[in-house]
Amino acid sequence: MQSNYWQKKGVGDFKYHVGLSSLTQVATREDRVCVLNILGGESSDVTPVSHAYSGGNVVFGTAPGKGGAVLETPIGNIPVYNNVRDGLAAGHRFNCGVVYLPPSAARDGVAELIRVNPELRKIFIITEKISVHDAREIRAMGQQHGIDIFGANGLGVADSWNQVRIGGALGGDKPGDSLRRGSIAIFSNSGGFSTTIAQYLRMAGWGTTTVISSGKDVYIHYAAPEFAFALANDARSKGAVLYCEPGGYYELDAQFSKPVVACVVGRWKSKLTRAVGHAGAMAGGNDDALAKERWFMEKFGVDAIFTPTEPVFSAKGALVTNIAHIPAALTAVMRANATMPDFAPEGNLALKAWFGSDEGLNLPDDLRLPVVEAVAPYNEQVALLNTQIGGVVPRQAMKDASGASQMDPKTQVSSLHGTSMLTAATLPFEANVALALVRDASGENDRKLIAPAVAAHVNLHGRPELAAAQASRDAGNAPNAVLAAAAAIVGPRRQEAARAALKFMIERFHAAGLGMEFGASLSESFDIGSVDVAGRPALTADVADERAMALIAGVEARGGRSVFLRWLQSLPGHPTEAAVLAAISATLAWGPLSRKRISRATAESFPWWLQLFGTLIGASADAARHEPGRFCGIAEPELLCKASLGEVAFAALLGRLPGPDDLFAFQTLVGLLLTNGPGAISAQGAKGAVSSDGPEQPERVQLNKALIGFLSHTGYAHGGNGYEGIAYLCEQFRGTGLTDPNAKDHGIDLRALAAKAVERYAQYKSQKKTVGSLDIAKLPGVNHPVFKDKPVNHDPREVFIARLFEERGETNVFHAFYQALVKQLFDAGVTRHVYCVNIDAVIAALLLKMLWKPLQAGTIGERELETAAFTIFLYPRMLGCAAEIDDHLNRGRNMDTRSPASECRFVA
Repeated sequence: MQSNYWQKKGVGDFKYHVGLSSLTQVATREDRVCVLNILGGESSDVTPVSHAYSGGNVVFGTAPGKGGAVLETPIGNIPVYNNVRDGLAAGHRFNCGVVYLPPSAARDGVAELIRVNPELRKIFIITEKISVHDAREIRAMGQQHGIDIFGANGLGVADSWNQVRIGGALGGDKPGDSLRRGSIAIFSNSGGFSTTIAQYLRMAGWGTTTVISSGKDVYIHYAAPEFAFALANDARSKGAVLYCEPGGYYELDAQFSKPVVACVVGRWKSKLTRAVGHAGAMAGGNDDALAKERWFMEKFGVDAIFTPTEPVFSAKGALVTNIAHIPAALTAVMRANATMPDFAPEGNLALKAWFGSDEGLNLPDDLRLPVVEAVAPYNEQVALLNTQIGGVVPRQAMKDASGASQMDPKTQVSSLHGTSMLTAATLPFEANVALALVRDASGENDRKLIAPAVAAHVNLHGRPELAAAQASRDAGNAPNAVLAAAAAIVGPRRQEAARAALKFMIERFHAAGLGMEFGASLSESFDIGSVDVAGRPALTADVADERAMALIAGVEARGGRSVFLRWLQSLPGHPTEAAVLAAISATLAWGPLSRKRISRATAESFPWWLQLFGTLIGASADAARHEPGRFCGIAEPELLCKASLGEVAFAALLGRLPGPDDLFAFQTLVGLLLTNGPGAISAQGAKGAVSSDGPEQPERVQLNKALIGFLSHTGYAHGGNGYEGIAYLCEQFRGTGLTDPNAKDHGIDLRALAAKAVERYAQYKSQKKTVGSLDIAKLPGVNHPVFKDKPVNHDPREVFIARLFEERGETNVFHAFYQALVKQLFDAGVTRHVYCVNIDAVIAALLLKMLWKPLQAGTIGERELETAAFTIFLYPRMLGCAAEIDDHLNRGRNMDTRSPASECRFVA
């Protein structure tokens, strides 16, 4: 066949073939279509819609090996053949081909269409990422045979006047909704925005004629110059909208004779050094977004971009960089041409929110998004959802996963509900309780409620929890088993009354319209008389409840506020302890519930958690420290009305109230030890307990049993291992005469002390190597598998704590010794680098700092020292695991932590 590639063919004054003289010819009712790979994933969804919208324009499709199949559509089946020749042999005729083939097959598909069908006039290539080599061959074949090619990487074409769509999904699943007949043509590099622009125009009263999704591969076969020529010859089209992305000089060559609005996007791509998304210009090109903006401004005779506040335009056109500005720019340009919109505006595409939440913030009006009623039937569903209290998250398998905690593998810093443990280390104990329950550190009022609510349950005198804990302690059990014994007693029935009262309060206050704005649960102005009290549970009694009155007094003495407590005290009779605990819980939960940060199930568990936290702190103290009206020497009024939760827990641990420095060190430890991520053994135990109870029925999950799961998964290697560092420090400082580890003038030569320790360790290693032993013990608190191999290494957690105490002007001789030790190890040639002081050393140093004086005074011995080191781990990890338990309860599936049999091994 003789090539006529260089012969002048087609229409217009082009140097290459263009067969279409008008946009009216792009997509017509007479066109008949063959679709290659018609049964592919995208085509099988899109083609039936196109076929029905166009009145049945697809005559057949191909799918190798599936000849004889059909593609079902709303107006009848489309036959499928193995190849194009078979379809023609069956008597079908077509002039348009649509290519849905993979990139590597697109060129051969085009060749097949051209080779076997002399009636072919148009090809629409949906395929993206076709190689430049293949695109050049495709263009050559089209030029040689006088065929117009659209694409590649486009969504085809559509004509609103003819109601025809050929190719991809222009107009979406309901093309008629977007493609209303009018006077504006659209040419867009983006397929998705082709439809979006048509919708924007329709809202402003402009309909469309022909919509072309040109694609944005390196080769745009039907480009802006061809579009401008066909636009000029289309009597229907009075103007056009172009959507342009960086890359290519097509727009520069286009000569428009009708008004145009050009939307140029992608300035950011000029900073790239590799292609992203559509094939666009990159750094160093002269066809980036800024260049295209200049081209259009010159064409239109304007000197700026059109915006609603600065509407710069001419009768020739306007340039915008935001598609939302297209309708206003088009209306202005067309008015300058004495042309009005095609029909009355149908609205606008501004975001019309069916839901809205300002998260309790008092936003200015221009930032507050208005909420509108949804269209039917969604309005009824939205109204029903608006009655829902609290959030709901989808359930999924939560083995080795968590929505509560995570660890950064680079810094080894864990976080709980987005709060870093380094930040948590600076917070009071009450704030970390709030972090576990309401998922943020909360405010002062919440802390004033949490402290007495937890403290009310630490004195276990005369209660079975204490008897169980003491029996476990007397039997020689470790602290985790002692606390587990007490937790076992605080079962579901212990919190039934408080849970029922809390449910009632949440539902009735929500119905009464208590708002979600910040501080709503503290409101003094809310009309408590509007709360319906009919059918309320037993919230009050005829006789005063001493524990309830003491708890209320504790809240009032601390200055805590609660609309729920105010309402409860207005009821006839005397509030019960369960009702007071429920009112405190409702106050804590109300804001997070309203903002859907927590679920109803989470909120309704608050009374149980508060009881459990108090009980476990109390159970950690020997029975002798529990007396009528006193706990660890602290009178009940001070316990409930004044003492911080950190002071109470410290007293439970050491039998005395702490000074400011000890309290700060204690609370620092609590924050550091909250969590180590969902992979920690303690977290695994807690999550496994929830999984086995069945979180898909959350009311069946026993929180006390889940805490026992956490406790049973701690031990001397995980939790009690802090004692190793303490024991090591005690050995090094024995006989030094140290009296006060806080004193700056402690009088100890730490460098010399470290040198002795290094000398002993070097001798130990040498002896081990001499006898051929590879079992060489490592120094506790030194080195880390992540923070290593630099000339000088640092654990960022240790650095943070060191800086924190330095800013307070505090000294810790044990921490300073560790810093001297790692330097001496390097100076003596024992290590190749300066090892880091790791977080375990920091914990040991902080612990021993608190325990040194009683240890030297003989009030505690080695056994008590080990118990204290273990117990101080259990306090914070109790909070962290409570967060894991609640997260798994809300997200997890039944038995989702088990390991498949295929992953298990038998070892002989």
